Amino acid sequence: MKIKFFYIIFFVLLSIQNVLSQENEELKVITEEVPVKKKKRERKVRPYEPLAPARAAFYSAVLPGLGQAYTKKYWKVPIVYAALGTGIYFYIDNNKKYNRVRDIYKSRLAGVNPETLELPGATNDQLISLQERFRREKELSLLITVGVYLLNIVDANVTAHLLQYNVTEDLSFKPKINFNEFDTRPNYGVSLNYSF
Repeated sequence: MKIKFFYIIFFVLLSIQNVLSQENEELKVITEEVPVKKKKRERKVRPYEPLAPARAAFYSAVLPGLGQAYTKKYWKVPIVYAALGTGIYFYIDNNKKYNRVRDIYKSRLAGVNPETLELPGATNDQLISLQERFRREKELSLLITVGVYLLNIVDANVTAHLLQYNVTEDLSFKPKINFNEFDTRPNYGVSLNYSF
């Protein structure tokens, strides 16, 4: 009984002190000059454009690298062209090798003298396996080139989305542990605070 009475008196005294201290602060503010608040440095926040990611993807689809330039990530443009150029180079090179080996094989089947051809020691089975190898490598390089082209479009779209992501102080996560006022044990819980 005494303990409950002690807590009630303690709570009342704390409440009175808080109320009185607030009144004193209000009086001080009224009597003193009002200080000029410092202006917060305003950050440039672009308005949200829902079509910007689609526009960047469209630009990259029309001309690879243009979507990266639209999102002002100019350093990505040479990477896109280097990757596409590498894939196209290997496709053309393997296509030339495939056609050359195929022509040699067709000439052998037509009865041309094997010593006059480029690969005189190769058998017909070896020529067939070389044709299959170059055809596989040609198709693989074409597949990789198409993959790089699609990755270019996806990169432009994702970059445009991320540029519109709002990162301000208002969107920060600040964990806070409250302590019990009576026995100083921590109170665990989760709260969500937001302000407009």
